[in-house]
Amino acid sequence: MLCTRLTNAHIITMDPDHPVAHDLGTWRGRIVGLDEAVTSLPAREVIDLQGATVLPGFIDSHVHLAWTGLKASTPSVAPCERVEDVLAVVDEAASRKASPGAWVDIAGYDQRSLGRHLTARELDGVSHGRKVFLMHDSGHACVVNSAVLDMLPADIPQQDGFLAESAMTAARRLRLPYAQTELADAIEHAARVCLLEGITACAEAGIGGGLLGHSPVELGAYQLLRDQGRLPLRIQLMAAGDTLRPLGAHTDDGIPRALDLGVRTGFGDDWLSLGALKIYTDGGMMARTAALTSPYEGTSQTGQLQDDPERLADLIVDGHLAGWQLAVHAIGDRAADLALDALERAQRLRPRPEARHRIEHAGLIRPDQLPRMARLGISAVIQPNFLRYFGDDYATIMGEERATWMYRGRAFLDHGVTLVASSDRPVTDGAPLRAIQFMVERASTSGRIIGPDETVTVDEALRAYTVAGAYASHWTDTAGTLTPGKRADFVVLEDDPRRVDPSRIGDIQVVSTFVDGRNATDGWKP
Repeated sequence: MLCTRLTNAHIITMDPDHPVAHDLGTWRGRIVGLDEAVTSLPAREVIDLQGATVLPGFIDSHVHLAWTGLKASTPSVAPCERVEDVLAVVDEAASRKASPGAWVDIAGYDQRSLGRHLTARELDGVSHGRKVFLMHDSGHACVVNSAVLDMLPADIPQQDGFLAESAMTAARRLRLPYAQTELADAIEHAARVCLLEGITACAEAGIGGGLLGHSPVELGAYQLLRDQGRLPLRIQLMAAGDTLRPLGAHTDDGIPRALDLGVRTGFGDDWLSLGALKIYTDGGMMARTAALTSPYEGTSQTGQLQDDPERLADLIVDGHLAGWQLAVHAIGDRAADLALDALERAQRLRPRPEARHRIEHAGLIRPDQLPRMARLGISAVIQPNFLRYFGDDYATIMGEERATWMYRGRAFLDHGVTLVASSDRPVTDGAPLRAIQFMVERASTSGRIIGPDETVTVDEALRAYTVAGAYASHWTDTAGTLTPGKRADFVVLEDDPRRVDPSRIGDIQVVSTFVDGRNATDGWKP
């Protein structure tokens, strides 16, 4: 007997051997058959979908769930466009803190809407003696008041309270870690929002590190959710690169640095596992810290690397030698050069063609870098919604020629590079269907077409959120397609993205999301 049989459905399996089906049967969290293989079998539950579309659950291959959940409960200055409005939010938030030495967190900060950065002195006037920390929406910078600056070492670079990259890390490390229970609540909230958008699995992009980590024991928050039965979808955790440390392993192991006990990619189960090692090489376009080979338009600035190039390259090589899959954050083309050089050296020292190394974001990839990525077997994990929402600004600061190289689609596929889609939530909207629409149209919300030669088909965009997402997370045998034997993780949509006008894809309603064969969205609202 089946647990559940979906019937009268339009099932897009993403499996070329059986591309479309009308019935699907599940048993104990797995797909057991399609169409005639299950139509005559008894089932505990039969769900008539009345022609609704079913797809494999979307896989968001790059998210920040703890940050997303915490941001949802943090005072925000978005979409403030005047300095006085931002300061009013800070004033109110600071006045609510009982302790004079308390930290005041503010979310939603983006200098672009203000025309300039706020200053520490301006924050001092509304901080009421508290320590103020305005988190930049990019996750790569912040603005703090003098109470925070006074605690930092004198050699930390800052500009009137603006701290970028490693300087922001120094400020974050002044604070006590979040409690695991608080992190668990934030993660659960964010994960349930993902479910409402059709996402059944995601990769948390960097825990325990200085830039975006929230605790040196952050993994415990995810285990707490798992132990309490509150983990609503499947999560793969990327350990931050700065959590690696020298270990005295046997020389035959060839492991210069590792996590304690040699834990690495692949440890865990179907619900919670360790994925790639996340290594930051540069910053972001929003904060103007992505490392470029040529300056941002109208400036002499080329962004910045996170550390000395040799140290970054050595970390990438050491992670590879320790057996990790690598997820190298590289947004600018100069950062991508560093990543490619280091990954090539790593593979030369110890060939691991099955590693499935990834470049996270791949925000600006020159034409000459494409064949190198393909030759090295590196996946490009892009965020299409960055250009949907920020594309007008990004295209302007890159200039006419480089704008066509941003967050590519067609060029990756044509060169044989695995194209993986993701959101990087909460930096921007995490909805896969809206990202898929952008991949097909390449139109920002203003209607500006960005890189028209990089459009892909709807099928290719869907593949980036399903089949390719499973590949990038080493889940090929269990996820990505609706194939007998794989997990019963799928999303029910009111319409078929392949049949509607591309301009309507982002507005298709998610009816329900199933994880492990069960409706995971029933009765929950944000």
